[in-house]
Amino acid sequence: MSLFSGTISTLENALNYSATKQKVISQNIANVDTPNYKAKDVSFKAALDQAVGQSISTNRTDNRHFVFTKPSYSLSIMNKNLVSYNENGNSVDIDQEMADLAKNQIYFNALTERINGKFSTLQNVIRGGK
Repeated sequence: MSLFSGTISTLENALNYSATKQKVISQNIANVDTPNYKAKDVSFKAALDQAVGQSISTNRTDNRHFVFTKPSYSLSIMNKNLVSYNENGNSVDIDQEMADLAKNQIYFNALTERINGKFSTLQNVIRGGK
């Protein structure tokens, strides 16, 4: 959704990241006792590197202006590296997963508050400031 600025679409992408991270953390917690289960994580760095490597499209009025194109990225889910394994080959650390879950919840709540503020502002503009 591209209304007046890229802020709403940026917030939408951040919400998609948070939702994907929630699913992965939930899978890890659900499989805490599954033998040989390898904990997974969502790679934000890979998505960021992919987006930074691209440029944003703009209207150039002079050949000396920089060329930008719109970044696009996809989130990748990968196994966590450098983790210790339990005696059954499982690599889920329940304490770390619960901490990640709480951190992701705070992040998600902040994003929803911000996007609600954006929509409130748009609603106020549509009403004419009344």
